[in-house]
Formats: sequence, structure tokens, C-alpha cells
Amino acid sequence: MNRRHALFAIHAAAVLFGLTGIFGELINSDAAVITAGRAGLAFVALYLFMRFQGASALRGIAGRNLAVLALAGAMLAVHWVTFFISVKVSGVAIATLGFASFPAFITLCERLVFKEQISVQEWLILALVTLGLILVTPSVDFRDDATVGLGWAVLSGLTFALFTLINRRAAGHLPAQQVACWENLFVALLTLPFSFPAITQIQALDWLWIALLGVLCTALSHYLLVASLTVLNARSAGIVIALEPVYAIFFAAVLFAQYPSARALTGGALMISAIVWSGLRKTRRKPGPAKR
Repeated sequence: MNRRHALFAIHAAAVLFGLTGIFGELINSDAAVITAGRAGLAFVALYLFMRFQGASALRGIAGRNLAVLALAGAMLAVHWVTFFISVKVSGVAIATLGFASFPAFITLCERLVFKEQISVQEWLILALVTLGLILVTPSVDFRDDATVGLGWAVLSGLTFALFTLINRRAAGHLPAQQVACWENLFVALLTLPFSFPAITQIQALDWLWIALLGVLCTALSHYLLVASLTVLNARSAGIVIALEPVYAIFFAAVLFAQYPSARALTGGALMISAIVWSGLRKTRRKPGPAKR
């Protein structure tokens, strides 16, 4: 995959991610059930796709690979469960705007884990994202569902940042569909024990929504994300995925008439602008002396 294909893949993934909250709103079940259902169906879809290609899910897999994939799967499971809790509690707009904080967490994690230096501009970007979150917060009252939902969404953003960083390690050694297949299997295994007996009582229409969520917004989008990470770094991918709230808010407004407040939109615009500025600043960095 070249850079042009990687950019197309990550943009397509962002649109599909934007539909995730919509399906979460449509499905009449709790977060663990939705997560287990989407992960299980995504695993089946990815496994069948690999078999169609003549690939093996076990090829090149070692104990160390499984450990990394299991850790990434755990982060993905927590990310999905907390995101769907946020959708159920506060709605699609608040959930996706809170989740949009994850690129800031990527920067902080890279500083803490990989000891990368953070420039003054990056600290300013983090401050702008924080200010955006403050504006998105409807009130400092944990009796307010919107505030509680935003807290779950921010936790979802943190775990997705950790997942993205861990996934870069996995994506560099294994095919994208194989990584996605194993990670969805681990998500399903982790969440199924918390899904009974509710998962056996899902209605037919909800199974349709879960199937679309699993195949389109999980299997396909996950594959596109992992594939793009073989070429793009985590921050570049994060910039594009940060556009998810734009798609999600548009879909929620059209389908459910859910309109965020002007203050929340201002905060969201500030966050997304800061994240995009971060990416543009990096791509415009002047070359070093050796390349002049």
C-alpha cells in the first residue's frame, strides 16, 4: 500500500467510524452486547475474507504476537464499551466529540511511553483540545447525563489512543486483515461473558443493525485503519479519524434530529482545528541539513 492508498483508506475508515454511533443509537441493547456482537460478526467476516484470499489466520503468529494482539484487543474492547455507554447516556454528538480527544492522548502517550519531546506548539495544541473539551462539557455536574456521557467518551478516546499505538507495533509485522481478525476475536472473547443472557434476547432488526455495524463499521473500517497504519504514523491517522465527529453529527442531525448546542459545536470545532493544525505543522516541518 502506498501513501495515496493509505490516505484513501483512512478517510473511508473515518466515514465508517462516523456511522458507529448511529448504529449504537439504533440498537436496543447495552454496550457489552453491542460490542460482543459487532466483534464476533467482524471476526467471522474477516476470517472468511482471509480464507477466500487463501491466507491463514495462524501464519506468522507467535506467542509474542498474540500477547500484543491480546493487549490491543483489550484496549479496543474498553474503547467500544465506553463509547457505546456514552452514546446511550448522552447521544451521538457528545460521544463523538469526547472521543475526538484521542489524538491529544496519542501525543501525551508518545511523550510518556516513547520519551518523545513535546514542543511548545504541541503543548498549545493540547491546551486547545482541553479548552474544546471544557466547552463541550454541558455542566460540571455528574448528575447531568451529558456530563457523565462525555466522561465515558473521553475514556473511550484514551483507550483508542493506546490501541492505536499498540496497533502500530502489531501492524508492522503481520497482514492488516490478520491483525484485525485476531483483535476482534479477543474483543469478542472478552465481552461475551458480560453479554449473557441479553445477547440471546436481541430482536431481528437489532441483529440487522449489529450485522451492518460488525461488517461495515468494524471489519471493513478496522481493516482499512490497520492497513493505513502500515504506511502512516499514528498521529497522521489520528488527524483524519478526528473528522469522525463531523460525519457522526451530520448523520445524527439528519436521522435523529440530534443537534448539539452552539457551545458544544464551538468546542468541537476548536478541538478538530487544533488536531488538524498539529498534523499540518508536522507535514510542513522543514527538512534537516542532510536533505538540503
